[in-house]
Amino acid sequence: MLYAILCYNAEDVVMSWSQEQDDAVMAKLDVVHQRLYDEKKLGPAMRLMGTSTATTLHKQQDLVIDGPYAETKEALLGLYIVDVKDLEEGLAVARALGQANPGGAYELRPLRLYQPGVDIG
Repeated sequence: MLYAILCYNAEDVVMSWSQEQDDAVMAKLDVVHQRLYDEKKLGPAMRLMGTSTATTLHKQQDLVIDGPYAETKEALLGLYIVDVKDLEEGLAVARALGQANPGGAYELRPLRLYQPGVDIG
């Protein structure tokens, strides 16, 4: 079953990391990434640019505004697509990622493909 693991964290904290701090977190995440990749459970994973680069389209009014839609303290900073057996296995992946990347939260959402048959890996 496919799940999206959405990575939320305090953007001001993450964006203030030194290059060394960022590299250390990414190295820890790469350990988890490699394991998931080897297990053929990791699909696309992305790190989003800062919320100041976001643009939101309010569909009903066709209104385009600068910035993210959500008014929350934590921002969506990235996401993973994983192919796991069930929610429990997805939570185990999120916990492993959380040990490598402290703070914030991971939100899991089951996915349904718009384009079945497209390779996610």
